[in-house]
Amino acid sequence: MNIQEAKEQIKNAMTAYFTKDDLGNYIVPIEKQRPVFLMGPPGVGKTAIMEQVAQELGVGLLSYSMTHHTRQSALGLPSIEEKTFNGKTYKVSEYTMSEIISAVYELMEKTGVKEGILFLDEINCVSETLAPIMLQFLQYKIFGRHRVPDGWIVVTAGNPPEYNNSVREFDIVTWDRLKRIDIEPDFNAWKKYAYKAGVHASIITYLEIRQGDFYSIESTVEGKSFVTARGWEDLSQMIILYEKNNIQVDVKLISQYVQNAKIAKSFAAYYDLFNKYKSDYQIDSILSGKASKEIKTRAKKAKFDERLSLLGLILDAISSETKTVMNLDVTIKTVMEVLSKFKKSVLNEKENPTQTLQNLIEKQKSILENGRDAQTLSLNDQQIQHRAIAVLENLLPSIKNLDGKKAFANVKADFDSRVKKLKEESESTKNKMNHALSFAGEVFEKGQEILVLVTEMTANANIVRFISKYGCDEYFKYNQELMFSDRAKAIEQKIDELKIV
Repeated sequence: MNIQEAKEQIKNAMTAYFTKDDLGNYIVPIEKQRPVFLMGPPGVGKTAIMEQVAQELGVGLLSYSMTHHTRQSALGLPSIEEKTFNGKTYKVSEYTMSEIISAVYELMEKTGVKEGILFLDEINCVSETLAPIMLQFLQYKIFGRHRVPDGWIVVTAGNPPEYNNSVREFDIVTWDRLKRIDIEPDFNAWKKYAYKAGVHASIITYLEIRQGDFYSIESTVEGKSFVTARGWEDLSQMIILYEKNNIQVDVKLISQYVQNAKIAKSFAAYYDLFNKYKSDYQIDSILSGKASKEIKTRAKKAKFDERLSLLGLILDAISSETKTVMNLDVTIKTVMEVLSKFKKSVLNEKENPTQTLQNLIEKQKSILENGRDAQTLSLNDQQIQHRAIAVLENLLPSIKNLDGKKAFANVKADFDSRVKKLKEESESTKNKMNHALSFAGEVFEKGQEILVLVTEMTANANIVRFISKYGCDEYFKYNQELMFSDRAKAIEQKIDELKIV
């Protein structure tokens, strides 16, 4: 199955394992909870989907690579204890708490998170001395005498033998204790994640045209030649940073992440062409509804590959705009929740406004810190929390030495101005989206390009979130037309099947 299907399977299993009865006890006891085992090639996104699952379920996540562990660190160190049996004292060997188990308890103590996922990667690459211990762990969730806390679910992962020389084959006894999920690389499934993660548009459009270059592992005379989903995402981050710092992106950089010479050269050539399209088509003019006649004529005459690149540029611009607005939207919501508590405290309880707001800010900082440590907050969510905290801290000087009513009045005025700005930004973004779709409709008329654009917009989480809240007339118009067209084709096909004249 692809990575998205695997993610849903994991979420369903986690939901079932986290289910409690009327007395608050887990219906499936921890020793009966089969650990999930993700089997898939390297760099396909196994770790990334575990982060997503934890964030979407609102539980903690603790990750360990088992290749870094010895028998001692996983099991604990031996210690001699004295115990009395039938009136006689004996020296008994025991083990200190496993580093892995103690890390779970530490995370619970630090963040207050009571439920979570213990993710053990490369589990089929453990050392020979650790292998028997892992079998006991998979069955009973115990390392030595210490077990995984209730509420913590075990998920494991590993690579097939053909990708890793250190892989140890599991026997049937071990497999019979695991919930195995096999993952295969799939560009279309990864693309949805790529949109959400902000992967560079040049990479997405290149892979749209050359999907066979998305994932490849080959054995050559010179050794292994490969390109993975992880490689593309890491390259994307470097391209964004290079562009930000005006550093040239060349094949030397690309080859460090896309370790297949042919694909690296192919993408390098495409990246240069992509930037040429970006300059030639003046995307800002398209979004502002001021595309020149020359631009429209070129788009009409362009070959399909060039048209796809143009659509990718338009989609990237729209996605960036909508992400900015939706992040601002969530930031304002977060600030509003804090200011609601501030209002209640300073107006009803007559508390000191400055101290009250400072206390509320500290609580937000604690939420951010705990969410970061427990991995319940994505990087984007962390950035939103940072922005919300900055907004609140900027309010402190405006309420210094004021009573509750005046302090709240100042806070409300600042908040109202931010809401006004959000409305202006959302209206501007909606207009840009309408202009982009109008341009595509005019240039490509009833061609498949408009279908591609609307379909990709529907697959983009940032754009869909924006449209669901703020709307977009042109999107709804084309979406309905395409749906009607699909229904018409289905009817025509049915008529042909029935041979009705």
